[in-house]
Amino acid sequence: MSQLTPVQIVAELDRYIVGQQRAKRAVAIALRNRWRRQNVPPELRDEIAPKNIIMIGPTGVGKTEIARRLAKLSQAPFLKVEASKYTEVGYVGRDVESMIRDLTELGVNMVKAEMAAAVRERAETMAEDRLLDLLLPRRQGEAFSSGTLEEVSPEASRDATRDKLRAQLRAGKLDERMIEMDVQSQAGPMLEVFSGQGMEEVGINLKDMLSNLLPGRTRKRRVKVGEARRLLVQEEAQKLVDVDEAVSQAIRRVENSGIIFLDELDKIAGRESAHGPDVSREGVQRDLLPIVEGSTVTTKYGMIRTDHILFIAAGAFHVSKPSDLIPELQGRFPIRVELEPLTREDFIRILNEPQNALVRQYVELLKTEGVALHFSPDAVDAVAEIASTVNQRTENIGARRLYTVMEKLLEEISFTAPDMAGKELVIDAEYVYARLAEVLQDQDLSRYIL
Repeated sequence: MSQLTPVQIVAELDRYIVGQQRAKRAVAIALRNRWRRQNVPPELRDEIAPKNIIMIGPTGVGKTEIARRLAKLSQAPFLKVEASKYTEVGYVGRDVESMIRDLTELGVNMVKAEMAAAVRERAETMAEDRLLDLLLPRRQGEAFSSGTLEEVSPEASRDATRDKLRAQLRAGKLDERMIEMDVQSQAGPMLEVFSGQGMEEVGINLKDMLSNLLPGRTRKRRVKVGEARRLLVQEEAQKLVDVDEAVSQAIRRVENSGIIFLDELDKIAGRESAHGPDVSREGVQRDLLPIVEGSTVTTKYGMIRTDHILFIAAGAFHVSKPSDLIPELQGRFPIRVELEPLTREDFIRILNEPQNALVRQYVELLKTEGVALHFSPDAVDAVAEIASTVNQRTENIGARRLYTVMEKLLEEISFTAPDMAGKELVIDAEYVYARLAEVLQDQDLSRYIL
């Protein structure tokens, strides 16, 4: 559980997200409250419910990024789903309980990965021993020689030969050598039938039951030593991980620190149609209500309580508004934050300031080709001005417009970069307008290109 203070959380979010201070403060308080809850007297702990949040704002202003960065800071299981993908129980489509199953699966994989990382050193040693057994089979009287290996004298002991191989293996001298090894085969077609969407309707444990009934198969495969080492490390790490303990930890983590980002909430806002059931709107809201209020959901890993999972909902709410949600669901989202539309000045900051700034991304990408790319301040201003103008003329997609503008701007350079190694290129405002002038002048064309 994160012990960052709200001020520290906002400072971390500021490294990646420009503006939106009210939204950052709201999620920072929500995250800190999770740590506070863990430190109150036990008899009160279960009584403290998370304060779910609705973020209201147009697309591309940072709603999803705020929630995603928050989950990384807290090292919590995080799931992003679109409310419009769900339908009322009894109709074709995904039911809302599947989001809890997906979150639990993510939590289990997260804990398993952490446990595997903790035993990696031991797994590498065990994998190395298995690899040496493949390189030097235990057969009496068999001499080992290869053009890629040092010559081994007949009188050398097996242990001495093994030590020499180990040294060469660690030095990477054997990575390109081909060996034959046994690998686990993938699940057959019969199991794949039960792995798609809608699995929850068929029965969440059916695939696992079939996996247990059908014998595991291995097959011979010729791979390079480097690849074999990677596969064997993974296999040994999986053996060292206590699966039952991983599942137990994951369930606790999901129940106490899981975060579900429910996007497009405005798409299901609205009351039931007078012309018949509206299975994608009020029906979904009523199915969602017990999950958000706190209920128990059956998963293949056991029962999951949703009482303390944090729900962060988001939507543009251009047509509908939060008050169009059913009253019970409104009450489960007590915190509402309106995000501000991005301005030209915000675009300039987005291009320059964040740790993952867009200008920096392109500079580093082209540096891999040996091309030194530089953006002048007036070029950044021009890109921001164009993105802002196109957003006003056409659909306002916020900061996402910068991606389309930058990609169009650098299309020619990106294409020819492999042939320009060692060159230094300066992008200025004149180049920006020269590359994008035609698209900007033709509004119909800019609607499709930018």
